[in-house]
Amino acid sequence: MTSYVIEADGGSRGNPGPAGYGAVVMDASDGRVLAEAAEAIGVTTNNVAEYRGLIAGLQAVLRLGGEGAPVAVRMDSKLVIEQMAGRWKIKNEGLRPLALEAGALVRRLRVTEWTWIPRERNKHADRLANEAMDAAAKGLTWKAGGTTQPELQEEPPATGGQPPSARTKAPTAGSPSAPSPTAPSSSAPPSVAQQTDLLDIGAISEISAPTASTAAAQQRTAKAPAKGTGWAPPTRVATSLLLLRHGETALSVERRFSGRGDAELTPNGLAQAAAAAERLSREPYRLDVIVSSPLKRARQTAEAVARRTGLDVEVEEDLRELDFGDWEGHTFTEVQRRWPAELSTWFADPETAPPGGESFATVARRVQAAGERLVERYEGKTVLAVSHVTPIKMLLRLALTAPLESLYRMHLDVACLSLIEYYADGPAVVKSFNDTSHLRR
Repeated sequence: MTSYVIEADGGSRGNPGPAGYGAVVMDASDGRVLAEAAEAIGVTTNNVAEYRGLIAGLQAVLRLGGEGAPVAVRMDSKLVIEQMAGRWKIKNEGLRPLALEAGALVRRLRVTEWTWIPRERNKHADRLANEAMDAAAKGLTWKAGGTTQPELQEEPPATGGQPPSARTKAPTAGSPSAPSPTAPSSSAPPSVAQQTDLLDIGAISEISAPTASTAAAQQRTAKAPAKGTGWAPPTRVATSLLLLRHGETALSVERRFSGRGDAELTPNGLAQAAAAAERLSREPYRLDVIVSSPLKRARQTAEAVARRTGLDVEVEEDLRELDFGDWEGHTFTEVQRRWPAELSTWFADPETAPPGGESFATVARRVQAAGERLVERYEGKTVLAVSHVTPIKMLLRLALTAPLESLYRMHLDVACLSLIEYYADGPAVVKSFNDTSHLRR
């Protein structure tokens, strides 16, 4: 059996700042490079980037060697090495989900050592991380071999289903993971031409607000002669889905699991809902439909918008939050202390549900069905869907055709707005994410 060595690193230019990671997997017997992985991961800290590098390396070994493959892990991050070896406690709660994700991968392998190495001995992984960050700064995506490619491509890269930031250089072993549910009407990545959706619907200034909808702009320019640009035909119709997370509740203030429980908005949450309603009642939004989760905190938020716009609120049962079961009302720390094994499994397997609750995979299926119903029922309209963290993240990741694991890489503030445009010819485009500008007035 082949033994492997992982060398991983991550960095942040600002801490927090623009960040990226790199990981290299080698044959332990001869040092031959078997796989490289690198990715720019937005603005975050050094430690988060280092953990992401470790996770990428562990995933690469699983693809190469399968379950139980022996691997030595070497990094120049003393913190990650000591925490993963169990010698240091994890004091930063923000790192705990990453450590749990890494731990779940470790249990599927046979880690023979956790070794800290000086930075000068970790140059390969460091170089990959910097290549990824340099590429992102130029609007490019890192590609194996130290080259870069534009983020938009005419054809998806032929990589056997692997993301462009994790190419292996040797045949993989083990069965592939099951495909994630696809987004409503977005079975293929959009091409360059498809991404230029604004060019044929009227003046750019007409939809200059961060989450203004294309559907509303279409209504304003319906009688104007079409101005083709050569990028795409001017007859395409967008269905705009504005996603509004509910306002603050007592449980969100205390950072407690809040699922099927029917918490109400706090006075501050009501003010947040009113601010969102004031924004959405003005140009350029022109809402046609308001739908809401059946839970009270979402309905209160939706009703605030309805009062300002004169629309009714339709209840969509499948937009309710994930059912956290026995974890409802508990903090992350309390759940980790009382259900450590269950929590670790929940992070590692989207099909696993909290005790007495609902899995991410189950939520994915019902939210996908809800999204498809809304897009079909209200084609060409602007729809406001008031919901919760998990369903909104799920709709966003479906539009991006991202895996379920991407849920852990998103953050949504209370009363934030996001926007997805669904087009008649196939693609879904995320136009805005976690916009809270209406709360800063």
